[in-house]
Amino acid sequence: MLNKLRLHLNTNFPFLKGKSLFLAVSGGMDSMVLLDLFHKLDYEIAVLHCNFSLRDLESDGDAEFLKEYCENQQILLFIKKFDTNQFAKDAKLSIQVAARKLRYDWFYEQLAEKKFDYLLTAHHLEDSLETFLINLTRGTGLEGLTGIPVQNDKVIRPLLPFSRAEIEDYIRENNLQWREDSSNASDKYFRNKVRHAIVPVLKELNPNLLSSFQNTVQNLQQAQSLVEDASKLVFQTVVQEENNQLKFNLMELLKLPNYPAYLYQWLKDFGFTAWNDITDLVTAQSGKQVFSDTHVLLKDRDFLILYAKEIHSYKEEYIIPKELQEVKVPLNLIFCNVSDISYTNLNSIFVDKDLLQFPLTIRKWQEADYFFPLGMQGKKKLSKYFKDEKMSLIDKSNQWLLCSKNQVVWVIGKRQDDRYKINDNSINKLQITLQ
Repeated sequence: MLNKLRLHLNTNFPFLKGKSLFLAVSGGMDSMVLLDLFHKLDYEIAVLHCNFSLRDLESDGDAEFLKEYCENQQILLFIKKFDTNQFAKDAKLSIQVAARKLRYDWFYEQLAEKKFDYLLTAHHLEDSLETFLINLTRGTGLEGLTGIPVQNDKVIRPLLPFSRAEIEDYIRENNLQWREDSSNASDKYFRNKVRHAIVPVLKELNPNLLSSFQNTVQNLQQAQSLVEDASKLVFQTVVQEENNQLKFNLMELLKLPNYPAYLYQWLKDFGFTAWNDITDLVTAQSGKQVFSDTHVLLKDRDFLILYAKEIHSYKEEYIIPKELQEVKVPLNLIFCNVSDISYTNLNSIFVDKDLLQFPLTIRKWQEADYFFPLGMQGKKKLSKYFKDEKMSLIDKSNQWLLCSKNQVVWVIGKRQDDRYKINDNSINKLQITLQ
């Protein structure tokens, strides 16, 4: 398995060499194999462990097990303990969804704070198969049948090509210690029911199930890529953007023999679920509407018009005092004084602190807003910038700005303003990171 993983990494993830990597390790079999493999392959690694406080002494025992293991192997370890039950209650989420949110929020926070490059998880082939079956059971589009992605942003899953049997063989051959999560034996959770009751039957029916599943997922991923490419091409002939609205030309739309599929592809990110109503809207009387939580789709003569609802769930402006190190609403931003610029990306900027006028503010963009894009000469209206960036209506409606005395410092997550950049005369340097 070690040589197979080395080949897999060299072929598909050569960029990981020389990078700093966090490994998400629960102490269970899969994650301990991940940890042992990457330790032997001599990558620069550290471990992140979440204690969700869901199994009392057993949860604490997992943390203690990892403390001892990482200390013996001289591996850096970071542990975070959560009150998951209370968080789930406050946020009105299921325990599983709450744990996932807590886990990944903390992971991304650590990536930014510790300046690590990627996070690796131990998801394997059967995990992807279970996700496929769960989505199939609940009902999904094509994208829900493509398994677990091998990479999402900074999260990479290097064990996806490996089966549970390969992981069990490796842990036995290398005499590794690991912790068993007692909740894995319970059929209380939907995923466990799929794992214990459905997957074994499918393997009995087809001993080559995992190989067949890999081929199927590969075919579905290629089909999904074709769908996305086709929808982008057709979008240009059917849809036009006007005054923060999308207008679907019904004459052009009805030329498409499978236009409901295109409408689904274009509208699924706007929160719509009543797809039969949307299809009926095409031939309905003018003035009929279909609603999502955030948007309205209106039939207006020869067009369907999509526009955002008037939503007042956010205050107009959020104040950031000078010495504040972190804000969590409406976005999670971290402010850190630094001595130099270590790296830059869309989620992190470096500014001359002395050029800022505090308090800073976070607000939504307005039609009259402009900024001086970093690296460019002169100013640019944000509306023109958004158009050039081909941002969707929903992306624009969700865009936040970081401002100093109403001047744009950062189109958050997109582009910094040139006026506030660090130069040779800068003394006080500030890094601002979006989690």
